[in-house]
Amino acid sequence: MPHITVDYSAQLAGVFDRRAFVRELHPMVREETGSAGVCKTFFRPAADTCIGDQDAGKVAFVHVEVGLLPGRAEELKARLSEDVLALLGKHLPGDDAHEVVSSVEVRDLAGSYRLHHSP
Repeated sequence: MPHITVDYSAQLAGVFDRRAFVRELHPMVREETGSAGVCKTFFRPAADTCIGDQDAGKVAFVHVEVGLLPGRAEELKARLSEDVLALLGKHLPGDDAHEVVSSVEVRDLAGSYRLHHSP
C-alpha cells in the first residue's frame, strides 16, 4: 500500500540508479512498516532546483516522501526515514563531482486516500 514519491535534480539522471534503488526500497518499506500492500513509486526529475545560495546546478537534491496509511508510531517513521536516507547514500554518487543534499519524509496519507487497481 505504501505510496512513494522521489523528486530529484535532473542532473542526477545519469548517475542515480533509480531501478536498483527501488528494488531495495520496496522490500525495506514493506518489512519495516508491516505493510502487506504493493509499493508504488513515482520518480520525478526536477529541471530546476535551488539549494541555499549555491549556483543553480552546482548542488543536486533528492527528496523521498513515503505515504503510509495512518497508525504507525512516530518512532517507526523516523527509523524508516533514516534507513531510506542510508539507502539513498548507497545509490547516489559519492564523489567530488556531485554534491547531493538528500531528505526523506514518512507521513500519513490523508483519510480520503483511496486506491483502485484495474486488472
